[in-house]
Order: sequence, then structure tokens, then C-alpha cells
Amino acid sequence: MDTLAHGLWGGAVFGQKKGSPWKWAFWLGMMPDLLSFGPFFLTHIGDIGERWIHHQWGPPDHRLIPAYVYHAYNVTHSLVVWALLFGIVWAWRKNIYWPLAAWGLHILCDIPLHSTRFFPTPYLWPLSTPFYNGTPWSHKSFMLANYSLIGVTYLGISVYRKIKCESFADSK
Repeated sequence: MDTLAHGLWGGAVFGQKKGSPWKWAFWLGMMPDLLSFGPFFLTHIGDIGERWIHHQWGPPDHRLIPAYVYHAYNVTHSLVVWALLFGIVWAWRKNIYWPLAAWGLHILCDIPLHSTRFFPTPYLWPLSTPFYNGTPWSHKSFMLANYSLIGVTYLGISVYRKIKCESFADSK
């Protein structure tokens, strides 16, 4: 799934409860991609712009991507690493910090949405991971369906909040 969609789903699912601010669920839902690809994108913004100008939408040659990106991807897309982080934060705070679950949701969504040809999701790293050859999220039909569902979800959240506020006002 693309980085923005991860953030939007994270916010929708884990940023709606009191004490679980949407902005943190949004950012934490994008964090695996931001930490693994972000530095590379920032240092290669010109190259990426060139690819977009020439409508080169597919993945770049994997040999152009530095080794540190692959290592960071392994760490940030591991349910093992996420569970350790989640447990540490839980122990430190003495309660569950739900926005951090958006990071785990990101990983779970990536498993079926990445092919084994380009950045398969190493969800059990550092343990041996049986990769799943999923359907790449970049297919136009998936993108349309995904963003349509995101729109419907946020519309539903908005309607629910409006109904909830009206029923609260009526009870006074």
C-alpha cells in the first residue's frame, strides 16, 4: 500500500478513541515507509522527479537502491520488531498506546500487497520469513478501490460523530 494510504488507515482504525490522537496514528501508520525509504527519497528527489516527469511509474532497478534501505525496510516491516517496540511502550506507559498499533497494521497490510519481486514484506525478521507473493498495491484498480474505501470510511466516521453529538445534545 502507498505510504499516504497507510497513514489514513492507521488514523481511521487507531486514531479515533479518546487519548488516541488521529495525527499520531496517521504518522505511526506511515512510519515503516518513512524510516526505510524517507532518507533515500530525500537524497534522490531529483531522480524521482525525473522518473515522474517521464511517467516511469514502476519500481526502479533494485540495484539503484542502497543496501541501507533494504536493512531499514527489514527492521521497520518486522512484526517481531514492532511487537518488541509495542511491548516496551506498553510497559513504560503502563497502558496500551493504540496509535502505535497503526504501525503493526501497516505491516499486516503490506504482506498481501507486495510481490516477491520488489520489497517483499519481511514480517518475521530477524527470523526466517516465508514471503507471500502478493498483488502489488500499485495496480490502478487496487488504488481506486483502496482510496474509495478510505473515503467511505472517513465519511462513516464523520456521520457517526455527527449522530453521536446530536444524540448527546438531545439527552440534555
